[in-house]
Amino acid sequence: MAEKNIPPQVISRVAELRERLNYHNYRYYVLDDPVVSDAEFDRFMAELTRLEEAYDLATPDSPTQRVGAQPLDKFETISHRQPMLSLENAFSEAEAREFDDRLKRFLRTAEEFPYVLEPKMDGCAVELVYENGRLTTGSTRGDGYRGENVTQNLKTIHTIPLGLLTEAEPAPELLEVRGEVYMDLPEFKQYNAERLARGEPAFANPRNAAAGSLRQLDPKITAARPLKIYCYGVGEVRGRNFDTHWEVLQTLKQWGLRVNPLIERCRGIEAAIASHRDLEHRRHGLPYEIDGMVIKVDSLALQERLGAKSRSPRWALAYKFAATQATTRVLAIEVNVGRTGAVTPMAVMEPVEVGGVTVSRATLHNEDEVARKDVRVGDTVLVQRAGDVIPEVVKVIVEERPPDAKPFKMPTVCPVCGSELVRPEGEKVTRCPNPDCVASLTRGIQHFAGKSAMDIDGLGEKIVQKLVEEGLVKDVGDLYNLTEGDLIPLERFAAKSARNIVSAIEASKEVPLGRLINALGIRYVGEATAQLLARHFPSLDKLMAADQEALLHVEGVGEQVAASLQDFFAHDRNQALLKKLTTAGVRGLPPKPQAASPLGGKTFVFTGGLANLSRDEAKAMVAARGGKVTSSVSAKTDYVVAGVDPGSKLAKARELGVTILDEAKFRELLKGSG
Repeated sequence: MAEKNIPPQVISRVAELRERLNYHNYRYYVLDDPVVSDAEFDRFMAELTRLEEAYDLATPDSPTQRVGAQPLDKFETISHRQPMLSLENAFSEAEAREFDDRLKRFLRTAEEFPYVLEPKMDGCAVELVYENGRLTTGSTRGDGYRGENVTQNLKTIHTIPLGLLTEAEPAPELLEVRGEVYMDLPEFKQYNAERLARGEPAFANPRNAAAGSLRQLDPKITAARPLKIYCYGVGEVRGRNFDTHWEVLQTLKQWGLRVNPLIERCRGIEAAIASHRDLEHRRHGLPYEIDGMVIKVDSLALQERLGAKSRSPRWALAYKFAATQATTRVLAIEVNVGRTGAVTPMAVMEPVEVGGVTVSRATLHNEDEVARKDVRVGDTVLVQRAGDVIPEVVKVIVEERPPDAKPFKMPTVCPVCGSELVRPEGEKVTRCPNPDCVASLTRGIQHFAGKSAMDIDGLGEKIVQKLVEEGLVKDVGDLYNLTEGDLIPLERFAAKSARNIVSAIEASKEVPLGRLINALGIRYVGEATAQLLARHFPSLDKLMAADQEALLHVEGVGEQVAASLQDFFAHDRNQALLKKLTTAGVRGLPPKPQAASPLGGKTFVFTGGLANLSRDEAKAMVAARGGKVTSSVSAKTDYVVAGVDPGSKLAKARELGVTILDEAKFRELLKGSG
């Protein structure tokens, strides 16, 4: 330093700026609790960059060097001082109890063990080596004994400190930290969308994306990808002794390393199993993917006594969840026609268990999705279930494709009625335009008779199909002309069942207006929106006469819904149907005056997809009960409804102590409030 004649105040300022920036990185990326503005942070970074360049002071552990390395020709190999062994797996409560029994037999004890429980992150395992508090090397797990040197790539991940915090705990001489690099689900989806927009193939899952990102020879590419880390243990440590694994994790947090906040301690395997059940229930509300729970003996002395088998430690177990992804083979690609005429491709597959359920069909969504994923009959595919929604094909295992597999072609005519299919400009969905198509008519009648609509008991799928096939019902209005004499000649109909159905149809003539509106099957108008419309327009005639301005005045009704309503009521065929229903005596009863709802004035925020409701329907349900929906979480938020693949709003809600509901609890809350 002296030879360069660097002013002492510059050296002091550089050290101060590095300390500040490391601290603010920790507050922002690890604690998610920044104490300076982005602009102020940027000013500190710009000043440090300028001083380092002017006086040639840049060092490998400086905050300015997150993306400072040149691309590599290849990765070097690094040996782990202590092996990064894989974990033994368990898939049932019985196997978890057997693990506990084996430990007790090995140690010749009947006492219950203290365990540490950790979410099993579905990412890429790495090792970080800190010498005297500074990150020197980082590597992948590799074969457990040797991994690839990805130090420069790991340095680009802002949740990995380049230097340990030492205010509460001095840095040891040597610290080997093990962790899991991953991507949050919302960032993964956005990243995949950007890849597709550039014409690049999408990653099948966040784990593959994380692993691929770490193995980039150019660190700048890694830096552009939304990677994070959670640390879960240590290898060799010099200069600090620990008694328990829990103490290890708490000390890692003091050093500024990120540890999953869902870790917990318990005593005994039964408590661990109960926690596993709870975590499996909560997994779809997390912003990242986990595939199980890791159960570890807490005492490090016991861990040492238990030792390891050939490839796994005896003192730890990966207790997996039921798989949400599996591979199987496509036997056929069929197309289904829905009640609105939408034609949806479906993969018919060899049965496979996914998420604890045997599935043999998976949605392919639409023609563009089939083409993008290039799904063909005979292909081996990866399928997944998220929450309780219908399975979907994630990707094709192209390497296993049979040589004679041909690309899928969307049919040009309806497979049910033979009408020429249409795909309106700007839409992804192909439709059968024939309103008399048996498939759409059958599903439309089923919807009309459903619980949330006219609630006609006994009109199941097979009976509706028979009525349509026999020509007895050409639209829902014909239901009200049916007699026992029409039904008795049909197969499997007796006088009693015929009488019951006719009675149920007669009893449905007077229903709440909201249910009648829903029964009509107007596009974009679901159960909740129908209820909102019924509260603003006390009769079907009033709703039919409403112009766009009046419709848009209803909270929860947007331009798309308003346009769909006007189109429906303007159509001659629909006007004739409504007249037929009125003549038959069908009428919607105006809603009763609503008592004050417990949700009146309550504020909701939604994050993630709901399995059984559209976002608009859920918002309408809240609005119908006097609540309101906002887009951001604050201390004034009353409820956050977390569906499949929630975003950062869920973490914010937990931080602020806001009540979090899954879809089932949300429905329970609505049911109890009117």
